[in-house]
Amino acid sequence: MWKTLRVAVLLLILAYVAGSSWLEQLRVHSWKQTLDVGIYPIAGDDSPLTRDYIAHLGHGEFAALESFFAQQAKDYGLPLAAPIRVVLLPEVSSLPPPPPANGGVPATVFWSLQLRYYALRHGGVASGPAPPIRIFVIYHDPSRTPRVPHSAGLQKGLIGVAHVFAVARMGKTNNVVIGHELLHTLGATDKYDPATDAPLFPAGYGEPGQSPRFPQHLAELMGGRIALSPTAQEMPESLAECVLGRVTATEIDWRGR
Repeated sequence: MWKTLRVAVLLLILAYVAGSSWLEQLRVHSWKQTLDVGIYPIAGDDSPLTRDYIAHLGHGEFAALESFFAQQAKDYGLPLAAPIRVVLLPEVSSLPPPPPANGGVPATVFWSLQLRYYALRHGGVASGPAPPIRIFVIYHDPSRTPRVPHSAGLQKGLIGVAHVFAVARMGKTNNVVIGHELLHTLGATDKYDPATDAPLFPAGYGEPGQSPRFPQHLAELMGGRIALSPTAQEMPESLAECVLGRVTATEIDWRGR
């Protein structure tokens, strides 16, 4: 009897979570109001440089994200002047669970559940409801971590994890990484070859109709790189060198409105 009761309670909880997630997705993709994007800073190491950088973070560090989404939304005729509003929240002391090394489906599903539980525990605010989109930004001292781990974004749960560098000169590039993971939470897919990081033509190119095709001058944000030639590409230095392509705009429900 107790086993049956526990199973029933678990099923009710799962049904509630699934229903809440579905309703939240509908609200987010309606684009009827500005979406709050919570930024939760996390120290990825115990470096004094990292600690000092986080201590001096302000909203200005992320203002380019708001401007970028506003301009792109305007270009697609979205009737919303400010699609997102960045909310900088207090530092989180606990790291999120790392993604599985093997990338298998069961392990990935289990990790996504772990991440959603982590966000439930650490993604709150002092008062009122938590932002619908939560991005946990992990800062690293580049002298200790020259190459940061891969970032990730989950549409289910609207949760992102962005690994970035704790140095001012990388602030603009950090926003490119954060913006990419933010789009993942909204349903956008990667548009690059994971084996080479090369953007895929045409959806991953910033200017797919350009002639001659190379060099490109802009990156499609979900493509992640500016294609300089068929075999060479570079990371955009800021969101000013990025655009949202038509496929990405469709995935996040910006087209056809």
